[in-house]
Amino acid sequence: MNLLIILTILVIVWMIVIFLLSNSPSDESSKLSNKTMDLTVVKVFKLFKTKKSSESIRSKYSTLVRKSAHFTEYMILGILSYLVLKGFEIDNPLLVILLCFLYAVTDEIHQYFVPGRSCRVFDVMIDTIGSLVGVLIVYFLK
Repeated sequence: MNLLIILTILVIVWMIVIFLLSNSPSDESSKLSNKTMDLTVVKVFKLFKTKKSSESIRSKYSTLVRKSAHFTEYMILGILSYLVLKGFEIDNPLLVILLCFLYAVTDEIHQYFVPGRSCRVFDVMIDTIGSLVGVLIVYFLK
């Protein structure tokens, strides 16, 4: 199979993953965040024999983990999207960032209609910065 076709499929699949994560009501999203934190941040704290409870660690670092997830999701989308456009001989980093920004806006609007979720401009900014970093990674590695 052609690499460009595979990359295009990966972009579509990744956009679906982002959509499905955004489609989770707040209680499901919180459970996923807590599981992720238990497997990462809490484990690191326990590794260093901290006296803090898992709950206090989760409480303190929840926002950081959630915003890091936004950033990472869109960094991956930026990388994949830039590679696809380059495959179509469109080497325009700003276009990729614009497309990722527009997807982030639609994603946040979608979240507005999901129970317990909200639409935040700050999240769009984090998503866009994530895609910018993804594009810069590809741009400078080429």
